[in-house]
Formats: sequence, structure tokens, C-alpha cells
Amino acid sequence: MHSRESSSSAAAPGRNARLALFDLDYTLLPIDSDYEWARFLIRLGVVDGAEYERRNDAFFAQYHAGTLDIHEFLAFQLAPLAAHPREQLDAWHRRFMDEVVRPAIRERARALVDAHCARGDLCAIVTATNEFVTAPIARAFGIEHLIATGLEVGGHGYTGRPHGTPSFREGKVRRTREWLASLGHDWQGFERSFFYSDSLNDLPLLERVTDPVATNPDARLAALAGERGWPIVRLFE
Repeated sequence: MHSRESSSSAAAPGRNARLALFDLDYTLLPIDSDYEWARFLIRLGVVDGAEYERRNDAFFAQYHAGTLDIHEFLAFQLAPLAAHPREQLDAWHRRFMDEVVRPAIRERARALVDAHCARGDLCAIVTATNEFVTAPIARAFGIEHLIATGLEVGGHGYTGRPHGTPSFREGKVRRTREWLASLGHDWQGFERSFFYSDSLNDLPLLERVTDPVATNPDARLAALAGERGWPIVRLFE
């Protein structure tokens, strides 16, 4: 699977076609892969432990408070990718998958994805976390399509800058629309569209689909889901 959204052609969806979109962190995974990747680099001694951990924790808190500046965060989070060759990054990521991600994958999350795939729904992970961190995770879930924050590539690897619109808040709606168009689809071609998310940061995309599902929701999203009658699913209890 290519790490950016697929550009392969696809037939128009059938009359009963359904779209299933999944946030990743705290939705399919009981961890935040962005945050844990930073902690993993600290454990490896790749970054300055104390200062990097302080900033990582601060951005993590801002995200959950709904005050995160995505561009400021990406400047911080992507810097280590520009400092090392791709071969080394890939080797570290294989360890990250083995030591952190795969042990965190829960059967109920995998079963949810498998049920949509088995039905023939068009499935994608839609995450603000960057494509380097998340592409192997999408493959581990068996999901072909990934809409993640893109990364700029230069002559010697990653530049440390994002590419295109970050898939964050309203950016998730835009990037999903662009991905659907690349497949020859649009929102109206689907009888039903699902989006599973844990966070109120994802409200724009939750409001865009026919079937929003609050999944392991934070307190703010749980309250809103209760007000609007949205189903609440808890995969990690």
C-alpha cells in the first residue's frame, strides 16, 4: 500500500455501496501512535530526552484540549525524520511496530474493521498522524487506503515539512473528498457512510457522514454523542 491515499481507478460504487472511515489513535488503537513514536525515539536516544518529552507532552495536552496548532506540532514532530536516512527510519519503525503497535492491537478493533471489509465496504483510515508512522499500521489492520498527513520528500529523504493539507479537523473532510474523487467517487455515491472517531477534533468529518460513531470517545465527544443520539462504541473495555 502506498503511504498516501491511493490514486488507483475504481468502478463506481454500487447501489448499496457503503463507505467506512476510521480514525486511528484511540479509535482503532488504544494508544496515540504519534505520541508513542516520539517516546520511542526518546528511548532509543535519538532525540534530546528531557526537552523532547516536555514538548511532546505539551502538544499531546493541546490536542486533547482542542487547542493544537497543527503546523507548530508538525514542525516539531517531523524534524527527526529529516535528520536520519530512510533506511534507518524504516529499521526503527519495524521495531516500533513489534514493540509498541502490534501488542496494542485489540481483537474487537480488528473485528470491526474486518466486518466492514467482509461486507465489501470501501474502507480507509483517516488520521492526522503522518504517513510514515501510520502506513505500516494501516497494513497491519488490512486496510488498503490511508489518508494521513503527507510528508515532503527531497533529494536525500524527508525534509521535515508536511506535504499538502494536513488531515486534521476540516482537513480530514477535504482530504477524504479528494481521495474519493481520485477513485471516481463522491459522497453522494454511497448509500451509507460511517466514520469512527474518539475525538471532538474530528467533528467536521463526523458531521459529514451519514453514520457518525463515537468510538472510545473522550468526554466532550461522549457528551455530544449523547445529545445527538449518535451510537457510542467502546472497543477497549
